[in-house]
Amino acid sequence: MNPMLNDLFDYGYKIYQDDNYFKFSLDSVILAEFVNIKKNKYKVMDLCSGNAPIPMILNLKYNGQLDISAIEIQNDIYKLGKMSLEYNKIDNINYINADAREYYKTHKEKYDVITCNPPYFVVTDEKMLNDNSVKAIARHEICFNLEDLFLISSKMLENNGYLYFIHSSNRLGDIFDYSSKYNFGIKRIVPLYGNKKSSSNLVLVEAMFNGKNYVSIEQPIFINDYSSYQNIF
Repeated sequence: MNPMLNDLFDYGYKIYQDDNYFKFSLDSVILAEFVNIKKNKYKVMDLCSGNAPIPMILNLKYNGQLDISAIEIQNDIYKLGKMSLEYNKIDNINYINADAREYYKTHKEKYDVITCNPPYFVVTDEKMLNDNSVKAIARHEICFNLEDLFLISSKMLENNGYLYFIHSSNRLGDIFDYSSKYNFGIKRIVPLYGNKKSSSNLVLVEAMFNGKNYVSIEQPIFINDYSSYQNIF
């Protein structure tokens, strides 16, 4: 592992990354900004946490008032996140090195909010996978897939708890299918575009466990229009 210390955009935090393994993406930053913690909904779990950018941003955004836990399956990436939390002297995030697909079966704690920037890509041909297994797991549905997200969230969320995630626009059909299967109501969708001439590649989704579908399609976000992503919602 060859950790490098970089800026976490313009949030004032530093974050450890490794070019050979994993670098957090803009997706995580925009997802963290999209999250809207309702009154008295303060217990948060971040799944597929990577090197912990979402917990760090949420901790700053809500002035350290949230009770945040986070799970990352890959040990090398977990180590980068742990180093980042220690460097920034953040000691109020419960950061866990575990497989979320197993963790929820034995840990019965419930959360008000779950966040997730999951792997996007379905494995249709193993020859197309990155030779670097760490990068492959982060990008492809090898250890965690879209249905896992809904299943695990349905077990870990309080009734009427919120799920926030970002995913490929071309998986919207699957998103609605799984939301119905696991009793989630879609509340908000925000399409993301690179620019005004491109197609939408990603969507942000807010869903409520045991809520009804009442979908608000909000104003799109054009990524290239912003130099800073703080407070874009």
